[in-house]
Amino acid sequence: MTVAPIPARLWLLPLVLFVLSAPLWLHTFEPAMFVAINHWCAPVAAPVWTGLSLLGNAWGVLGVTAPLLVLAPRLMWAWLCAAPFAIAFARIGKGLLFSPRPAAEVDNAQMRIVGETLHNVSMPSGHTLTAFAVASAIYFALPQTGRARHLWLFVLASGAGLSRIAVGAHWPGDVAVGLCLGLLAGMLGTRLLARMDAKHLQPTAWSLRLVALLLLAAAYALATEVQDFDENRPLQYLLVPVVLGSLVVFVKQNFVAVRGAAQRNGL
Repeated sequence: MTVAPIPARLWLLPLVLFVLSAPLWLHTFEPAMFVAINHWCAPVAAPVWTGLSLLGNAWGVLGVTAPLLVLAPRLMWAWLCAAPFAIAFARIGKGLLFSPRPAAEVDNAQMRIVGETLHNVSMPSGHTLTAFAVASAIYFALPQTGRARHLWLFVLASGAGLSRIAVGAHWPGDVAVGLCLGLLAGMLGTRLLARMDAKHLQPTAWSLRLVALLLLAAAYALATEVQDFDENRPLQYLLVPVVLGSLVVFVKQNFVAVRGAAQRNGL
């Protein structure tokens, strides 16, 4: 697939941000910074923060991006290519680091906790990592001309990261590291995307049909399982018809493509 190369200087961005955020992931200002941000976010209704967290949930991301299957499959592939890197970074970090969450070290009466009270495997924030991997993969898969108009993708990802502090699940340092690793995962995903054959963009491609099956699984999960928070149920139910509607259009695209091929072959 034709993907504009990422300028060499931008590959340094995740590392630069990681270094600049060192005071956060070294917990220089904790727990005061966490408590302050958690309190600042408290006036905002919990469903706002839990909804933003859904942007870092795999099933949630599939639901939100389902229309890309028919409108812009290349962008769907972009973040799917970034997903393996994001999963690896999150698993390695959480597997190697002993990192208690805020609820394990801060008096719970001094903080707002939404949902389950978590105590372990804090570093990095997996939701933040996922949100930034998706945002950066889609962003860098866009044509360079006019790409800056889509910087809002990173605003949404930042909201997902902030939500993890707002619900009492992560330290600011966890979010900062998740941001850096997510950016890197997304950028690596676009390199993988560039190596894919363009045939995978066609609705009749077996690979894209597998993605459609994955979306069907996402619709089922969104309809039947709580994704992180009970407050997310209404949003999940709204995403189900989005996914199913996208799949209906995808089936129609397949039907038209198959019928067109048959007519061309004189069948």
